[in-house]
Amino acid sequence: MQRIGSFSETMQIKVHTNEEILNELTNLHKKYPHITYLYEIGKSVQGRPLTVLAIGKFPMKHIPGIPEFKYVANIHGNEISGRELLLCLADILLINYGKNEVLTRLVDRTRIHLLPTMNPDGFTEAIPGSYGWLQGRTNAADVDLNRDFPQRLNPTMIRNIQPETSAVMQWTKSIPFVLSANLHDGSMVVNFPYDDGRVEGIEAKTGDHELFVVLSYLYARAHKYMWKKGPRCINQHDDDDLNEGITNGNKWYRVSGQFFSCLLSSNSGIVDGGMQDWNYVFANCFELTIEMSCVKYSTNDQLKEIWNDHKFALISFIEKIHHTISGFVLDEITGTGISDVQISINNLGKVIISSTDGDFWRLVIPGIYNVSFQHFKYETVVKTVTISKKKPYEFLNVTMLRKRHTRNFTEVYLTKSQVFLPLIVLVRRT
Repeated sequence: MQRIGSFSETMQIKVHTNEEILNELTNLHKKYPHITYLYEIGKSVQGRPLTVLAIGKFPMKHIPGIPEFKYVANIHGNEISGRELLLCLADILLINYGKNEVLTRLVDRTRIHLLPTMNPDGFTEAIPGSYGWLQGRTNAADVDLNRDFPQRLNPTMIRNIQPETSAVMQWTKSIPFVLSANLHDGSMVVNFPYDDGRVEGIEAKTGDHELFVVLSYLYARAHKYMWKKGPRCINQHDDDDLNEGITNGNKWYRVSGQFFSCLLSSNSGIVDGGMQDWNYVFANCFELTIEMSCVKYSTNDQLKEIWNDHKFALISFIEKIHHTISGFVLDEITGTGISDVQISINNLGKVIISSTDGDFWRLVIPGIYNVSFQHFKYETVVKTVTISKKKPYEFLNVTMLRKRHTRNFTEVYLTKSQVFLPLIVLVRRT
């Protein structure tokens, strides 16, 4: 894309083994130690590391005010293009740092986490050049990891979660991620929540449906042809005409209870929920599922074409993390950051939570928003914010006044992804 400009590329585009993936990540870290951090979030069933490369001006830890982004690939071991594209993405972000203005600004203003393989065990069982659905899809315990997250419709079914899933859940909870995508193969479409609805085949809309539609279409439109109307994969398993290259997950097919869950696993403890819904409902993160290619296990030549088709979309999607209402929530007296403040917009959509230092990011599209800040120890604050196409972001420093201990009120307060239900609320409008 002309806006991003030209950039250098040096990564060899080919099918890398698990060991080669780790070597490439290690070499990138050694070459660019000041803007990378290599870390492990856990291990697979067979003991293979789940290794993440973080890229940013301050890569080793969360810096208040800098948003956190993640790409996760290869949750299905036989879907391999994401593994390779994340290596290529890391390569261009690093070798063009200080040379390409857009890429440099992205690295300076964002901490970007890349997990090339969530299912390294499954990859070892996958068959090269395959269009097939099954061989290598599951982990070593024969569990489909994208059916292994707690369900939003039945969140109490939490048992026997696989080590790969548990590692990703703990990782996602430990860092204040704002935006994410998981990379798949098998079609050519951007899938957005909810994946699970009461009735399959109709849209299961979130409270942020319009936002998800915009995010999805922005990715599809930055792809060479994903956004065009027509069948996704001619003469393949999926011949649907998905409008403009995007789809609601449940309208396409329902994750929980659908036939892969039964077919692929004999593990009676399967939880049967998908990763993108879990991110939205149970974490602080908005996530999309991106189907990169019609072929599950692409050849080297196919991977080169897939990379050229997706590279600008992968970059552009990261940029959307800055289309937010963001800032800090501070104690009016001490000036210190307040964590666990519940932040909602127009009383709709996801309630997000301020992080340890009081920083927050709320993804938005153009519109006028009443932004509410609630905490059980503080008086509620409401700010009115206007977001436009010309200025798709707003920064706020919000101060909150502690409630007086003599105030007579009753309230119920649940932290994180639960619900704040004040019975009597004191509101300050500014």
